[in-house]
Amino acid sequence: MTSISPERIAQIERLRDEVQANMSRADLAPEEFVRLSKQYAELEPVARAAHEVRRLRQELMALDAMAGGGDDPDADPLMREMAQEEMQILKEQLPAAERALALQLLPRDSADARPAMLEIRAGTGGDEAALFAGDLFRMYTKYAEEQGWKVEMISANAPDVGGFKEVVASVTGTGVFARMKFESGVHRVQRVPTTESGGRIHTSAATVAVLPEPEDVDIQINEATDLRIDVYRASGSGGQHVNTTDSAVRITHLPTGLVVTQQDEKSQHKNKAKALKILRTRLYEAERERTQSEQAGARKAMVGSGDRSERIRTYNFPQGRVTDHRINLTLHRLPEILEGPGLDEVISALIAEDEAARLAQLDAA
Repeated sequence: MTSISPERIAQIERLRDEVQANMSRADLAPEEFVRLSKQYAELEPVARAAHEVRRLRQELMALDAMAGGGDDPDADPLMREMAQEEMQILKEQLPAAERALALQLLPRDSADARPAMLEIRAGTGGDEAALFAGDLFRMYTKYAEEQGWKVEMISANAPDVGGFKEVVASVTGTGVFARMKFESGVHRVQRVPTTESGGRIHTSAATVAVLPEPEDVDIQINEATDLRIDVYRASGSGGQHVNTTDSAVRITHLPTGLVVTQQDEKSQHKNKAKALKILRTRLYEAERERTQSEQAGARKAMVGSGDRSERIRTYNFPQGRVTDHRINLTLHRLPEILEGPGLDEVISALIAEDEAARLAQLDAA
């Protein structure tokens, strides 16, 4: 791993201190204070990691001088021995501190701190795929609760057998997209359906998409010229489930042709607001993918591209295992993972693999 120079470490700490000093200025405008606060929040963990590396290096130098003793006949042998023992401890701590700093210095995905739009759609497998989509949504909801996040359902298409043909939810909290972004892709399940009398194992699939939600300033939409908004009567299973007013909303983004429909709410106003939220998220993701493609070229992290057509994970019920195919990780704790808490080990392994791949690429540059 490339060693980070003392000059670079000093620069990091100096920049943090300058931002902190500027935040204390009496003539600072409110919007400038907000900008500096965000900058300080980004710099502070990097500066802490840099300080730890600098401290360990300085202590090692001091102990090295003490342990060497040189030709000084008055050097205390006991002090030299103690210094050598302390040096060994610090030498074991330094590589981890340097790696932590290198990770902090890796280019950040600007969307990592954002909330996310979670979309799950049943794939091949009919009713069993819909039930599996329901299992996945429950798993992510439980995981979100463990993380202290909030899940708000935006829309859902639930068949009579249970589960979801499609479900869209907003997940808000600290670092949502950073931890959830590698969940995008095709998830496969192997199990015996409850309707299967012969005990045969069936394979079904569901597609997961995790998209970062934009801020208003990220995506500019002129409703007068960019959108065509149609309202219509919501469809349903009949009777009281069908609205008697034109509350459903279909929004077409004319520049891109992207269409979003929303009919879950009885209020046309609420359906329009939710549809606009989904539209902004999908437009932001499209722009983000375009920008990243231009910046990164053909680079592909070891955890995969996140493409929704890519099979990423298998949940095998007869064997009680979950296998993530991108990093060849297999855990025989399927119930714990589906309950949410166990999912954190899988996500942490994916993040660690991505960090290792990016560090290796940094060293090769």
